[in-house]
Amino acid sequence: MQLVLLSGVSGSGKSVALKALEDADFFCVDNLPADLFGALVDYAVSRGEPKVAISADARSRESLGRLPEIVERERERGNDVRVIFLDATDESLARRFSETRRPHPLAHAGRSLAEAIAEERRVLAWLSGIGQRIDTSLLTPAQLRQWIRDLVVTDPARLALVFESFGYKGGVPLDADFVFDVRCILPNPHYDPRLRPLTGNDAEVVEFLERETQAGLLIEDIQRFLQGWLPRFVLDQRTSLTVAIGCTGGRHRSVYIANQLAERFGSEHAVSARHRDLKP
Repeated sequence: MQLVLLSGVSGSGKSVALKALEDADFFCVDNLPADLFGALVDYAVSRGEPKVAISADARSRESLGRLPEIVERERERGNDVRVIFLDATDESLARRFSETRRPHPLAHAGRSLAEAIAEERRVLAWLSGIGQRIDTSLLTPAQLRQWIRDLVVTDPARLALVFESFGYKGGVPLDADFVFDVRCILPNPHYDPRLRPLTGNDAEVVEFLERETQAGLLIEDIQRFLQGWLPRFVLDQRTSLTVAIGCTGGRHRSVYIANQLAERFGSEHAVSARHRDLKP
C-alpha cells in the first residue's frame, strides 16, 4: 500500500493537497487522530485500497506524538509511507486567514491570530523534520497540486531530489535543505529586451547562458558538491532533499540551473524540478 501522511500548519494548503491526492485515486481521510491510523489502514486493506492519504494537524495534538512510531510500524508491514509537511510564512498565513475570514483553529481563549500561529508552530515544530517539507507561501493552488502529484509518484527506494528555482524578491523557500545564490555569478537575461519576457525554459535564454556565462562551471561545482555529500543523507535514511537555486526574479538563471541539475541527477535519483516563481 502507498500511504501518505499529510500534515502542516493551518492555512498552508492541506485541503488543496488532500484534494489533489483524492484526484490521484487516493482513499483520503481528513483530521484523523494518530491513534486511529492503524485501524484505518487495516480497513483500507480489507477494502482492497492500494493508496491511502491521511491528514492530521494540531487539532489532534494529543496523539501526534505517536506518529514516528506509526510510520515505522507501517513501513515494517511493507507499506510505502510518505510524510508531507506543508508550511508557509506567518505573513502568508495571516493574509490567507484574512482573505477567507475563517478563524484559526487555535485562536480561542483570547488568543490573537499571531499568537495562534505561534502556538501551532510550537506544537508542530518537531513534525516538520520527519518528512518532505513544502513551502506554500508563494504557490498557487495549481502549483501545489502539481507538486503533490510529483512527490507521490517518486520511487521510494531512491533518494528524491527536488531542484527548486526561486527569486530572492519572494524570499528563500522554507523547505530548502541547500541554497545556492547565482545572482552575482551569472549576468541577468532580464536586462536583454529580447530575453526579458522569456524564462529559463526557453531555448534563447538557455543559449545565452551557455554562450555568454560560466554557467557550465557553476553547474559542475554544484553537482560535485552534492555528489560528495548525498551519500551521507542516504545513510541518514533521508527520503528527500530540496536544493534551492536563487536569482533575482526566479525566472531566468535559477530556472535554467535547476533544470540542468535535475537532468544530470535524473539517472541516479528520483528527481523533480520545481519553479516557484513561474506561474502556470
